[in-house]
Amino acid sequence: MPIADATKSFVLLKVRHSPASHRPFSCLKMRVVFSAGLLCAGIETAFAQNPGRIVAEPPVAKIERAGPQINAIAPAAAGAAMRLAPPTGGEAVIDLNIQYTEATIYNPGSDKDDRVKLRSYRDVRETAPPKVPFVAPTIEIFPGETVRFTLNNDKLPPDPDCPSADPDVNHPNCANRTNLHSHGLWVSPTGNSDNVLVSIYQGVSFQYEYNLPPDHPAGTFWYHPHRHGSTALQVSSGMAGVLIVKGTRPPGAQGKGDIDTLLRNTDGTNFRERLVLLQQIQYACRDNAGKIKQDANGLYICDASDVGGIEKYDQFGPTTWRKSGRYTSINGEVIPTFADAQAGKIERWRVVHAGVRDTVNLQFKKMRDDAQPYAAVAAAQQEDWVTHNCPGTALLPQLALAADGLTRAQLIERTTSTLQPGYREDLLMVFPEAGNYCVLDGAAPAASSVNNQIKGRQFLGKVAVAAGAAVPDIKAFVQAELIAAADRLPSAVRQKVRDDLANGLRLSSFVAHPDILDSEIKPPQRQASFEIGPAGFMINGSSYKPDRIDQLLPLGGVEEWKISTVNANGHPFHIHVNPFQVSRIINDATGQDVSVAGDANEPQYANLKGVWKDTLFVRQGYTAYVRTRYQRYIGDFVLHCHILDHEDQGMMQNIRIGLPNGSGGIVENAHH
Repeated sequence: MPIADATKSFVLLKVRHSPASHRPFSCLKMRVVFSAGLLCAGIETAFAQNPGRIVAEPPVAKIERAGPQINAIAPAAAGAAMRLAPPTGGEAVIDLNIQYTEATIYNPGSDKDDRVKLRSYRDVRETAPPKVPFVAPTIEIFPGETVRFTLNNDKLPPDPDCPSADPDVNHPNCANRTNLHSHGLWVSPTGNSDNVLVSIYQGVSFQYEYNLPPDHPAGTFWYHPHRHGSTALQVSSGMAGVLIVKGTRPPGAQGKGDIDTLLRNTDGTNFRERLVLLQQIQYACRDNAGKIKQDANGLYICDASDVGGIEKYDQFGPTTWRKSGRYTSINGEVIPTFADAQAGKIERWRVVHAGVRDTVNLQFKKMRDDAQPYAAVAAAQQEDWVTHNCPGTALLPQLALAADGLTRAQLIERTTSTLQPGYREDLLMVFPEAGNYCVLDGAAPAASSVNNQIKGRQFLGKVAVAAGAAVPDIKAFVQAELIAAADRLPSAVRQKVRDDLANGLRLSSFVAHPDILDSEIKPPQRQASFEIGPAGFMINGSSYKPDRIDQLLPLGGVEEWKISTVNANGHPFHIHVNPFQVSRIINDATGQDVSVAGDANEPQYANLKGVWKDTLFVRQGYTAYVRTRYQRYIGDFVLHCHILDHEDQGMMQNIRIGLPNGSGGIVENAHH
């Protein structure tokens, strides 16, 4: 039976009397007033945040390279011509083991580290365990490279329930068989490229080969398992990593360039980058009967001798994340501190939502100078602590640079970046003065979240900002810095880039894909309608079948897709290989296109018109229209809901791009 998508919710607050007492006190309330540092009818709860939880960058994979060496562009003096990008080509060789990793995850609800045993990717060439060993290494590659990526699945134990006696492929199965998806890469989906239709058994090593075209966009992507039946379990266990295509190509008179070549300080050095991998690792400890250990309020608990893990699908479902009391982690750390920021410095934040079961509304707000230590409240509700320690209504501006790895046509100023599972956001951040800043997951109505539950504010961590130059107007400051940086670009394009930046922070010289015009669109209009019903998890009224091609598309075609959801749950639509451009998002009740300004009910759709993406959340009552080109690659791949336990249970379709037959049709099987 499908995992039920119930919509009931409740609020839990769990507090500790003191950090040393180990005498738990729990309260079940709809709302608790924070006053004079007390929570839950006067019970004192504050205790110190562990200063050792500093955000560390995920380790960078040790890559062996052969052929032409590709290096970052060296700093250039103001007014000097930036040298051209180095030659493309060569090979990059990456080797990862898939194995169980033992580690700890901080649990604020108990103020202790829980022991966990999680499936993870580990770099074969690592010389020492990384700080957080279950966080996958970051992969850094370049356009034009041939990337050989070997997965060794020889360390996981045999699965006694595999192969499953259940013939239904849409029932979760075979937790230790796997494969790999390079989410967002524009590469072939066939053979040993980005082929998610293969299954790598235990005891088997398999080498993927990604031939990145020389014109592949630079940007922020990610990688994760994608074997149907075990995807959610493996990704939520921590098997996910950042994949960065580095940009070294400045724009020129004849072509677009990489935004990386613009993002430079006045001394020619690159803006500081922070990789932010958001994950929801819903580990559980089990009793002798195999049931999840929970307290009287339903929160997951682990005793001192327990080791938590993710082994069964009873840990998934729309209400389970909130009930579990687990926290969204940042690079494997819970409630950590981003260190070494400086006031008045521009930073590039590459944010990847690699979680399965919660929407993140990323916000920043100045923290009180006398902020109380973080209180041990369950993740379900932290509103009172946030209200007291992150006061006021002013949120820090963010400048949105790229969506799903693809540079926007214009920098967008906003105060909340909504990340649904699978999303990436590149942000330019400036902290205007010294002090600590709260990193928040903002509130949202139920229909705006993948869990379909009302979402209160949650504290994710803080940024510690040292003294520097005060910045009274962040947008104007960034604009001036980027215009100055444009002086280091090739002379043929400098003035155009400067003019674009002066005219509303436009980035037209850095957008990889040309807009899709009305005149390019050819019928038919494709459709993907998500639905959960008695027959299961479905797209267009049917659950997934491995031997059925659901959509047959023509190579070279340009088409529009209509994406909707039938019932109350919203779903993130994701399609492999070719990105799509958002044409419009319609509020079904009013007929209004909300992809420009958003609306009061759904602000996350603002400023999406014309944006290129590979994943888009569609909530009930709204219909999205996106356009895409079927370029370069033929073969079979998938589209699906990026709530990955929905995908595992059948909310997926097989897609085939085929050769045209010369008569307006498509060759279904191009073999002679």
